[in-house]
Amino acid sequence: MMTDPIGDMLTRIRNALMVGHTTVSFDRSNLKIAMLQIMKDEGFIEGFAEGGEPIKPVITVDLKYFGRRRVRRPVISEIKRISKPGRRVYVGRDEIPWVLSGMGVAIMSTPQGVITGAEARRRGIGGEVIATIY
Repeated sequence: MMTDPIGDMLTRIRNALMVGHTTVSFDRSNLKIAMLQIMKDEGFIEGFAEGGEPIKPVITVDLKYFGRRRVRRPVISEIKRISKPGRRVYVGRDEIPWVLSGMGVAIMSTPQGVITGAEARRRGIGGEVIATIY
């Protein structure tokens, strides 16, 4: 049994980037799909695809790099889980964190769905800060 599936997803992405893999796979959930859609829209990953068997569906993520073959670097410098199962982090609309002075993205779960910190600030709503990425 896995205690923190979101943390596992972020760790798998982080580990795959460190060794230079082009894809990474893990179990599917609606929250993971929403987070990956934000990462794709913000340009941190190439894309993702759902597959596997109906009993155990999986997600395959295409990781994004820049530079030429020998000197390529991952687009994601750091990906960090903020709200954990043992300590949930909720913020009001005035406390939404700025990630790297606006260069990074805070992924938040709000009453209006999973959105970026900038979008939550624009809509004037708070919520749970799931992760930060830059």
